[in-house]
Amino acid sequence: MSPPLARVARIDRGAADLLTDSGNCRIDIPPGSDLAVGDWVTTNGLHLLAIEPRRTAIVRAAASGESRAQILVANVDTVFVAVPAVPAPRPAAVERLVALAWDSGATPVVLLTKSDLAVAPQELHAAVAGSAPGCDVHAVSAETGDGMPALAAYDEPGRTLCVIGRSGAGKSTLANALHGEVAMEVSNVRRDGKGRHTTTHRQLIPLPGGAVLIDTPGLRGVGLWIADEGVAAAFPDIDSLATGCRFSDCAHDTEPGCAVTAAIASGELPRRRLESWRKLEREAAWIAARSDARLRKERQRQWRQTTMAARRSGPFRP
Repeated sequence: MSPPLARVARIDRGAADLLTDSGNCRIDIPPGSDLAVGDWVTTNGLHLLAIEPRRTAIVRAAASGESRAQILVANVDTVFVAVPAVPAPRPAAVERLVALAWDSGATPVVLLTKSDLAVAPQELHAAVAGSAPGCDVHAVSAETGDGMPALAAYDEPGRTLCVIGRSGAGKSTLANALHGEVAMEVSNVRRDGKGRHTTTHRQLIPLPGGAVLIDTPGLRGVGLWIADEGVAAAFPDIDSLATGCRFSDCAHDTEPGCAVTAAIASGELPRRRLESWRKLEREAAWIAARSDARLRKERQRQWRQTTMAARRSGPFRP
């Protein structure tokens, strides 16, 4: 009989906390493991045996700057992209986080947090929605409770939620409000408007309705690790317009018959959207090139090891 499945709830210091049908347990994990919060695993009660295939995964570039991916969380259904009302959110930052969420395979939902502090909430809501076409956008305040009832629909059995955003976006305060009690530590935003890293780990929190929520540390600089599909999903307006371009490989620059530049000229599409799309497309292309180079180097390393091993073993003798 195969070992029962367990869910990774937290990882720190070479160990992982697991949720099982028979209770919680803590196991050691091997160095270099790509285990992530949200993973389903099998264990023998002490050690990790196997990681089950992931349905979805939120991935970013490694914080070390190396050309490799870092899995933030796994098996998420809905990603809450937390965007604080104060200081005013930058559209490019919203688009970046939405692209990261779409590329995971999950569905992003943008939350305009701290909405009670907004001077012009309706205008701000419209601006954020313009940076995330195709996404539901909710203005919420965990402090006053405004907008929070709308999030109850996401709290249903079997669903995994995740909240991402920069430090100071109110992610942990939101998690506590959804949980119904203090589950994560919170802190005030610094005087310069930048948030402090209150959450220093990823943690899976059960919610009253049967869903689970994964809170994450603040992402001050989100290095994308996505394919073109993730960028296209974050820019459905440009993707749709591009179907009307005269040339299938149109770069939306100076080509004749470009539907995208025509939409900019008519005011239908903000030029800023195209500039942001170009930047993320360049990043996705760079990541693809770096990934291919890394794979080639790894294959070369393995070939050298195989060749050296064959030389040490001497000529083949039947």
